[in-house]
Amino acid sequence: MNRAFFPAAGAAFVKSFLVAALAVSSLATAAEQHAQPAAKADAAKGATLYDSGDAARGLPACVSCHGAGGNSTIAANPKLTAQFEAYTHKQLVDFTTPQRQQPVMSLYAKMLTEAEKKDISAYLAIQKAKQGAAKNKDTVELGKKIYRGGIAERGVAACASCHGANGNGMPIQFPRLSGQHADYTVAQLQAFKGGARKNSAPMTTLAERMSDQEMKAVADYIAGLK
Repeated sequence: MNRAFFPAAGAAFVKSFLVAALAVSSLATAAEQHAQPAAKADAAKGATLYDSGDAARGLPACVSCHGAGGNSTIAANPKLTAQFEAYTHKQLVDFTTPQRQQPVMSLYAKMLTEAEKKDISAYLAIQKAKQGAAKNKDTVELGKKIYRGGIAERGVAACASCHGANGNGMPIQFPRLSGQHADYTVAQLQAFKGGARKNSAPMTTLAERMSDQEMKAVADYIAGLK
């Protein structure tokens, strides 16, 4: 635009007009985007990918490590069944970031599209969990005490305050823990404590204040929650 054709006042008007026009255009674009709902997760597609993987991409079936319907029988691999859809999705996303690096899961999570992450999460959320069991009768009372009452002298909050009395958790932020393998729970507490897992500041703080014995006791107790 040639400034010579506009006196100072006119130029200011034109500038204001252009700014206003851009603002209206931006609002219209935002409204259009808001009007388009995000695609709904497809649990059926999630089931297929979970059970069969995708050989063309070198993506193995999730079932091979996490068991039918997410009911893992391998102590080192977490049970995923009945977990909150949003929480599972968040963890799959986190595996693709520096916040939660794990050689196997980070590799496979990066192979999944956003839609596939949501589909698998939706499938697992509606599966029926199998009951776990505590195995160490010598520490069950300590585990129960920590889970229900925390460790007051060290500022460790009761696990139940976030994960629920029966380990059923709260959507997105606090996962379902009921029946989880003790070995897996201990490994995650140690990962939070050592800094290998960084996607929950509260859990890092709490884990840093717990001994290995306390972690094992509460993890075993959690395995028997129902």
